[in-house]
Amino acid sequence: MTRYGELAAVLGERIRNGLYLPGDRLPSVRILSTEHGVSLSTVQQAYRLLEDEGLAVPRAKSGYYVRAARPALALPEMGRRTQRPVDVSQWGQVLEMVKTAPQEGVVQLARGMPDVTSPTLRALSKAIARQALRTDSRGMYYDSIYGVPALRAEVARLMVDSGCRLSPDDIIITTGCHEALAIAIRTVCAPGDVVAVDSPSFHGVTQILKGHGIQALEIPTDPLTGISIPALALALEKWPIKAIQLTPNCNNPLGYIMPEAHKRQLLTLAQQHDIAIIEDDVYGDLAFHYPRPCTIKSLDDDGRVLLCSSFSKTLAPGLRIGWIAPGRYLDTVLHHKYIGTGTTATGTQMAIADFVAGGHYGPHVRRMRAQYQRNRDVMMDWVADAFPAGTRMSRPEGGFMLWVVLDPAIDVQKLNRQLMPEGIQIAAGSIFSATGKFRNCMRLNYATPASPVIERAVRRVGALAQAAMAEASAQSTAAQAMPA
Repeated sequence: MTRYGELAAVLGERIRNGLYLPGDRLPSVRILSTEHGVSLSTVQQAYRLLEDEGLAVPRAKSGYYVRAARPALALPEMGRRTQRPVDVSQWGQVLEMVKTAPQEGVVQLARGMPDVTSPTLRALSKAIARQALRTDSRGMYYDSIYGVPALRAEVARLMVDSGCRLSPDDIIITTGCHEALAIAIRTVCAPGDVVAVDSPSFHGVTQILKGHGIQALEIPTDPLTGISIPALALALEKWPIKAIQLTPNCNNPLGYIMPEAHKRQLLTLAQQHDIAIIEDDVYGDLAFHYPRPCTIKSLDDDGRVLLCSSFSKTLAPGLRIGWIAPGRYLDTVLHHKYIGTGTTATGTQMAIADFVAGGHYGPHVRRMRAQYQRNRDVMMDWVADAFPAGTRMSRPEGGFMLWVVLDPAIDVQKLNRQLMPEGIQIAAGSIFSATGKFRNCMRLNYATPASPVIERAVRRVGALAQAAMAEASAQSTAAQAMPA
């Protein structure tokens, strides 16, 4: 163990044993340096580890303090048992969110965007600039329909962490994960088919289903363990489900990581019913604990899992570089890729391949994991403090999304309309359902480092929720007082 790791372990043990209580100031960096005979930088690294573990919190010009106990908010409840396949709606609400580009002065808590301001991305900017200056024009040509070989090789290497053993020839580069998911759905489904999805579910997938005339069957989903295996098993017996689509690692929007035992059970169900699994792993590398969780694809021995991912959440969404590992469906996926967008932008692929091969991806992702975990804790503190009594929220294990559940009397879409003129945007929960459920829920993005501006925005959301709750309560009281 490193010196700073040893020091962090000692301090952590003292905190857990009550030597330092919540809110107490911890010894200064200089005092610990003298006491333990280590450098100032070693103490600072130890404190950063305690931050990542959620045990310590820095205060500007004051030092480190033991994190105060967070008020306990209940987890979201699992939805009702599935009823029937439905046609997807909600496109108007999704369009309202995605049609707006980032704007100066707007606190964007709605979109699924990572923080792209990290200094660890400078090497990527330089790689992109180098590609633009190349004199051989390689980045200006079409490349293979599979994608640039160097990038496919790097993706195959990165996927080892998720348990996958794939060759570059098993991977097709796509224009973001969204295209990978769309191709996967078109490959295994036809109009009129039924796809089982987790609930709440990523709105991008349900809108793909809508666009292809495919029905969604929402399966109740636990906020800690994911899609209900018993409910899915019953649905598979009752309905002609063609595929299962889900995000088992660092789920969007709930943030859970499905236990490996559940992943194995889900794969067994798919094998028994001979259907495909479309796995979205776009947030998998952002799990807060290492080693990162395995993919369902890593357990697949008969090629029925189509694994989709991208660099949009780990690096930057504007790159539009993703990939699909389609298993037995490779030939059909290639055809859909060709008739859809054809080859993916060559220069960007080459720049990302250089960035990863240069050893920059790992340090960048480690930095972002730590940042997002700290941001999650701060955001959860703000929500617990500012939102109405009875609010529930998820406990994300990775990524940068928090799911918040308000009283059923509150309409979050109406709340969002009130916030927009104030320069605050949230994602209403109804877009994460095929039929518009979760009207009293919202998804909040905590990717950007905590700041007074973001805190004010979150507290403003909470204040309006408090006001809506009071209004609903007054209306209920007035209704009860009316004579029969």
